[in-house]
Amino acid sequence: RTKRILAKRNGMEYLIFAVAALLIIVCLMGKGYLDYKQDQKIFIKKLYENYGVLPEKEYKPEQYATISHYFERHKDGFYVDDITWNDLDMDEIFIKMNAAYSGAGEEYLYYLLRTPCASEEELADRERLITFFTEHPEERVSCQYHFHKLGRCGKFSIYDYLEYLDNLGERNNRSHYLAILLFLATVLIMFFNLPIGLFALVSVLVINNLTYFRERKEIEPYITSFSYILRLLEAADQIGKLSAKPLKEELTLLKTAGSSMNSFRRGSSLIMSAGGNATGNPLDFLMDFLKMWFHFDLIKFNQMLLTVRSHIGEIDQLLTVLGKMEAMIAIGAYRKSHDYCIPEFTSQRALKVEGAFHPLIEDPVSNDFASEGKSILITGSNASGKSTFLKTIAICAIMAQTVHTCPAASYSGCRFRIVSSMSLRDDVRGGSSYYMVEIRALKRIMDLISEGAELPVLCFVDEVLRGTNTVERIAASTEILKTMAEGNCICFAATHDIELTHLLEAVYQNYHFEEQIEKDDIFFSYKILKGRASSRNAIKLLGIMGYEKEIIGEAEKLAEDFVKTGKWHGLD
Repeated sequence: RTKRILAKRNGMEYLIFAVAALLIIVCLMGKGYLDYKQDQKIFIKKLYENYGVLPEKEYKPEQYATISHYFERHKDGFYVDDITWNDLDMDEIFIKMNAAYSGAGEEYLYYLLRTPCASEEELADRERLITFFTEHPEERVSCQYHFHKLGRCGKFSIYDYLEYLDNLGERNNRSHYLAILLFLATVLIMFFNLPIGLFALVSVLVINNLTYFRERKEIEPYITSFSYILRLLEAADQIGKLSAKPLKEELTLLKTAGSSMNSFRRGSSLIMSAGGNATGNPLDFLMDFLKMWFHFDLIKFNQMLLTVRSHIGEIDQLLTVLGKMEAMIAIGAYRKSHDYCIPEFTSQRALKVEGAFHPLIEDPVSNDFASEGKSILITGSNASGKSTFLKTIAICAIMAQTVHTCPAASYSGCRFRIVSSMSLRDDVRGGSSYYMVEIRALKRIMDLISEGAELPVLCFVDEVLRGTNTVERIAASTEILKTMAEGNCICFAATHDIELTHLLEAVYQNYHFEEQIEKDDIFFSYKILKGRASSRNAIKLLGIMGYEKEIIGEAEKLAEDFVKTGKWHGLD
């Protein structure tokens, strides 16, 4: 009797312990769920309150390298080439503008900035989306929330993963179906001859397990892309539920492309686990064994692979539509954080800007400028603002035709093909001197002009042919800049060679930047002025920087003598 009482008491203690453990697990799960919902509320609140507060992002080289891959696969017609992109520090502008949460959004934004648009309808369509998301915070936040859930595709672009799928070659499920038939056959044999049947069953299971692990290891790297496509379809589904008439075209495209891949989603949970049983759930253990014996996940993987290969166009459409929508949201955020104007486009070959400023400079000086189709030659001393002005105008032109947003008070002009030759360097690895790099860069501009395309070229050249001697530089520069100006082109060129302002005054308007030297200090206004530069302060600057007076004096004598005689005289 005492033993029964003790056993009953122990049983009650075990029951109480089990119930307590269950309650603790339930409480922990409940707390986790509540924390998750609270985090969601906080994140959504931030989306409402912080729109226009641009995040400071840092990219590792390998991460940033993948952002261009949508652009690389959708090049069509004119685009901003690598030299121009690097000249204008467009990577920094992209990073500053990039408020996207998903890989699709940031890749599309990069694509936009590298692809100036000549279509009035497309630019108007972009403005429609930017305006809608700016004026409808609920729809914007809903989209941003789902873009955040979509996220990025690991270290690579989704386009890289889609290309890697080709490495798998042709795959089918015949061997897997055969493995299932052999298993069933061994079970049937056991009814007639149990020893032979058991031996056959064990043999089949061993073979199935070995082939399973070999193939599972082979497909494991590709499951990441399937996971991203599933998230892409989920984002398309959720965003497609919005009841926003201005987004009717985009939502229709999402629903059409998404519904075509319903078979991809069915049963996809079979392959989404990485294998093994981290949770300790007995059902998971059982499912792992069933996968090893019957290859259910391998069969589903091959089916999903076939679906992806036959729906590359639909996947690309989903990435394009979702990427464009998020890119427009990011542009709206950029507008709220910066002064800007919406560009106006004309049919005449001209360019006019007011209050233009460089978007990467803190407290920039703005400039007004108008060109009635004539090219521009800019002179002035070092650090006076010539290069920054060239970059400012070039960036305004690119942003006008890409994100429909200019860092200026007003911008009007025709649509251009924009190209530059500014921040060049020696090609040490390629064995090319600075001069060779420079003349190749200039040649590509002249080739672009000579194509005879309808859109004029807008080109920017900083210190043309600086890599060679004075006489040949001036002679060659004159002919190159003249040829550019006489083509279907507006050329902005900066130079220290005052001779060019006289040689080219028939085809170039002269502008300059100047500085003031007061009490052994130098001041720059950074304002562009009409006419050629008249001051020569380079030698005076040596004095300000502490060079010996004897060097300054002798240098001034040599310069004055050359101005009077037009010749350099040797040293005494």
